[in-house]
This record gives sequence, structure tokens and C-alpha cells, in this order.
Amino acid sequence: MIRLLAGLLACLVWPAQAVERVVSLAPSLSEIVVELGARDLLVGVLDGGERPTALAHLPSVGRYGQLELESLLALQPDLLLLWPDSISGAQRQQLERFGIPLLVAEPRDLAHLAEQFAEIGKRIGRAEQGQRLRQQFSERLAELAARYRRERPLRVFYQIWDAPLYTIGGRQIISDALRVCGAENVFAELDLPAPQVSVEAVLQRDPEVILAGTGAQLDAWRAWPRLAAVARNQLLQVPDKGLERPSFQMLTATERLCQALAKAH
Repeated sequence: MIRLLAGLLACLVWPAQAVERVVSLAPSLSEIVVELGARDLLVGVLDGGERPTALAHLPSVGRYGQLELESLLALQPDLLLLWPDSISGAQRQQLERFGIPLLVAEPRDLAHLAEQFAEIGKRIGRAEQGQRLRQQFSERLAELAARYRRERPLRVFYQIWDAPLYTIGGRQIISDALRVCGAENVFAELDLPAPQVSVEAVLQRDPEVILAGTGAQLDAWRAWPRLAAVARNQLLQVPDKGLERPSFQMLTATERLCQALAKAH
């Protein structure tokens, strides 16, 4: 079936006209389209977590890491918004062979995210809205950085899973959110977005604050009372899961993170 569709699509010439049918292959990119006031252009989304209410009616083209290629092609998109890790490398190559225009977005820091609002806005015919979001985001980001700056950054371990133990690397955008809040990721030297680490490595770095998604994950660290974060009772639950979705709403999530870390010492 896929070979047949590939043959048919190879005969098509995609018109150079305004984008009318967009498929988003990441929840964060779907949110950006909505934030740009262009949800009417979305004809399909790749699922991963809870959808925004505004997109509840849209067809699914699969789940994170499991793209349903036939479902996507049936929607006849004229633009795909892609987060590189949301589909396999082989499936990305298939999409490129079909000739569907791709816009790849993977912001490494919050300043880059601001630029992507303008880039995506221009590509989907919402250039003015994109420029406005970029300016608003950049100005509020600068305000947060000035308000929460510390002479000595707070050393933070950000836990994203416990069995096995995963954290964030220095090129992951949440690591930059920590920096804006006057903190530093104790595993910032690692390049992978979500590297696996050992308990021993955490003990060696002795973070002053530990952030995790659940109370149970935090309580497990009490088995190591010599940790500075445990001794100071600075085990904090991540205040806003929006940190995991790089869209305009991440600004509010970052502000909540800053507010939580401001109470630490």
C-alpha cells in the first residue's frame, strides 16, 4: 500500500502556494499553530499526551514514535511540522521522498524557541502573529532572567524518570529554563536530551535542589540524607508540566519554575 501511494505521490507536483493543510508531528508544534491563531490549517496531529481542547476533533496520524504513514498521506498535507525525535529516521526519509514540504523545529534554548514562532508564522501565512509572539516571548524572558538572576547559580538535578534514572542534558531546552531562573543543571555537560544517569553520579554532583515529577520520586532520595538537597529539604515537584512542551505556554511554565526555585537557598 505504501509503495503504491509513493508511486502516486511521485507523479505530483506540490504547488507553490499558501499553506492550507498542515499536519503537526509533535504536540508542542500543534500548540504553536494554535497560539498563532491558525488552528483552522491543521488537518491532523501526531498524538503524545493530552491534546489541547481546540484540537480534540482532528484526525490522528499515530502516536509519538509510531507514525501511521497511510493516515498521514490520506490527509494530503502541504506542510509537515516535524520534531526530529517524534518519528524514526527511516520514516523521515520516506516523507522526504514523497516530496511533502517539511519544517523541522527543535529549539535548544528559549531564545531559539522565540525565533521559531516567527519562522513557523511566516511559513503558514501568519507572519505578523509570529513576529508578535517572538517579541512578547523575548521581552518577558528577559524580565524573568533579570528578576531571578543569582550571583551563584543554584545547582539543580532535574529528574524525568526513576527506573531507570533519566535527567536532562545541557542542550535540552529545560536546561535553559533553569538558567533563566538563576540555576544550573548539574548534568549540563551531557549532550543527549534525556541521558540515563546513575544514583552514584547524582551523589557525586550533590545538587542543592532536586526536581521531579512526583512526590514518590522525590521521597526516594531521602535514602541519601547526605545529599545537600535532602539535608536542606529542597526536594521540589516540577511546578508545571508545560516545561516539556516548547511552545509559547512554556513561558508561563518557566515563570512558575522560577517562583519555585526562588524559595530555595
